[in-house]
This record gives sequence, structure tokens and C-alpha cells, in this order.
Amino acid sequence: MSDRGGPRRSGRAWADDEYDDQRPASAARRVERRHPVEGRSGDGDFSRGVGGRGSHQPLRAQWDPTARDESARTRAPRPPRQAKKQSKLGKFTSVYGWRAYAVPVLLVVTSLVVFDAVRTGEPTTTASTGIDQPADPGFGALSPSGDSTGVIGVPPAADGNFADSVPSGELPDGGSFTVQGAGTWHVVPGSTGQVGQGSERVFTYTVEVEDGVDTAGFGGEESFGRLVDQTLGNPKSWTNDQRFAFRRIDQGEPDFRISLTSQMSIRQACGYDIQLEVSCYNPGIGRVVLNEPRWVRGAIAFQGDIGSYRQYQINHEVGHAIGYQQHQPCETDGGLAPVMMQQTFGTANDDIARLDPEGVVPMDGKTCRFNPWPYPRG
Repeated sequence: MSDRGGPRRSGRAWADDEYDDQRPASAARRVERRHPVEGRSGDGDFSRGVGGRGSHQPLRAQWDPTARDESARTRAPRPPRQAKKQSKLGKFTSVYGWRAYAVPVLLVVTSLVVFDAVRTGEPTTTASTGIDQPADPGFGALSPSGDSTGVIGVPPAADGNFADSVPSGELPDGGSFTVQGAGTWHVVPGSTGQVGQGSERVFTYTVEVEDGVDTAGFGGEESFGRLVDQTLGNPKSWTNDQRFAFRRIDQGEPDFRISLTSQMSIRQACGYDIQLEVSCYNPGIGRVVLNEPRWVRGAIAFQGDIGSYRQYQINHEVGHAIGYQQHQPCETDGGLAPVMMQQTFGTANDDIARLDPEGVVPMDGKTCRFNPWPYPRG
């Protein structure tokens, strides 16, 4: 059986380099045949011997470890980096992550809030923070319940001493409306729980639509009733005052009926001495009468914002129903108009004063911004 490890030797193994010059010549020749050294010349030149760059035996040491292999190639220079150097903004973003975007946004929002506060004017200081904040427009005196049975909320009868109309009070162009309804109303089904604290009074109301009025153009009767409920239930509406609360019913006798009414029926319920489309509260018939042409088209002062005008219609006329019978002027030039200002006719005191020079609105040049809420920052 042959030995796969090669021919056997007797005696001491002569594989170690340190004994090369001590072994017999024949043994040296055997070692050379067994471990040929690349580049060895006949005169014993080992310049490319073991350990040199051209060696195929990396574990053998050079004869002169300190000698430098002159034939070794120099290392090629490292190619230039192609990546762009990161900018300062990039470093800032990588370090702070989402905060790098949140901080500028917060600064912009804060600036807008401060600008709005300055533009609104009429600052007031809160006791808790000491920070100046714009004040809500005020209100007139609250009249006792049942103090009046006449129509509330319309200008006085024209007598030739003042304008019977003003351009700012004209009905804007827009969608179609019902000119003449039946003069009777039906209750829109629906009820709510109490909204507001009501420490002094909980008002009940129904939502009604005059027979013959087509409500399809603005979402139907249910949509009309839902907007009434949402407006009176908003914290910026009358329930911000803890004295008041509201509850919608659809059966029994309410405190007042919020009634969407056609153009000609409005004139019968509210009067038409001033040639303008109006809404009113008529305690004689127990109705908050909302003008359907205005519901469809709004008012010039509201600059096409129909939704805000509808909220104003509800809040203003319900304000009369709960006891705020007197109208108000613009208090701060450039500020928000009081909700009990006749914003249907305009938000400039001079325009409204032309309708009633003897009224509560002075001709003082002040002009407000439209506002549908009793407590716009409630």
C-alpha cells in the first residue's frame, strides 16, 4: 500500500531554512526539488526568494528582512471621491430631523397669529397669562322677556328724511329663490338635547320652512335644520354665555320658531318700508323669520361667503329673540363687527346711519369686518 504523503526519509528532516547549510549536498538538492524557489539563479541569488513580492510561499521569510523589494510596484493613488460635500443645511437637517422642519412652521404660525391680533385691534389683557388679546365685540343691553310685541330687527319706516336704500344693502346676484310662498309653515322633523348651561333660561325652538319654498338648491330641509342646530350649538354662539341654553323640539309649543320664508311673505311679516331684503324677529307670531333670498345669495358685506352669512342670519335674529333688541354700531375701525350690527346692510357705520340718522349708529367713518358670531374667539 503506497504512502500518499510521498517518499519516506530516514534520519533528521532538513526542511528548516536555518539548517540548509548544515545538510549534505544531496539533501539540499532534494529540498530544492521539493520546494523550488522562484527566481533562484545558479550562483545562489535569492533576490526574489521567499517573502518577496513575487513569492508563492508567503510563510517563508526573506534572507534580509530589512531589505526593500525594489521591484515592488508603487500603490496606485486613491481615486477622488465623487460624493458631494454636505451643505450646512443638510448637516442641520440630518442632526435635528423633523425638528428642522417643525421650527420654521411654528415661527410662521406664531407670526400669523400675532399679525391677526394686531390687525383686529382693541386689545384686552387676560388675567391668567397677562398676554394682550383682541376683545370680542360687545353687546347692547338685554331687554326683559316680553318687553316688546312689535317687529324687531328692521329699519324704521321711511319718512323722506333719510335714505330708503343704500348700495351696500342691495341683494347680490346669485341663485334663484322663491318669490311667493303659501304663507304657512311646516315643522322640519328633528330634536336635540340641551346645548349650553342655561343658568337663567333654556330656550326651545322648532325649525320650520314655509310651504311652497323649494329647498333643493341648498341641500333640502334637513340640511337647513342641521345648520341651525350646529350654529346655535357652536361655542362661539350664544351658549358661550352660561345664562343661555337651547333645545330643539318638533312637537309642542316652542319659545320661538326659526322659519325660512319666501320674499313676499317676509315683507308681510317684517315690513318693507325700507326697500331692502331683510330678516326679523316677530314676537307677535312667535317667529324668527329668515329671508330665503338672503339665505340663497347672502349680503355684499360678506364678500360671497354664503356660509358665514347664513350663520350670521341665525345668530343675529335669535339674538333678538333672546332679548337683544337693540342694534349696535361698528366699535373699532378695522375690527370685527358686533353680531347685533345690521351687517346685512353693510359693515360701515356711515352706510347704516344713512338709513336712520337718529338711530344708535353714528356717522363716524368706522368700518368693521364681517362677523357671524356673538363670541368669535369663544
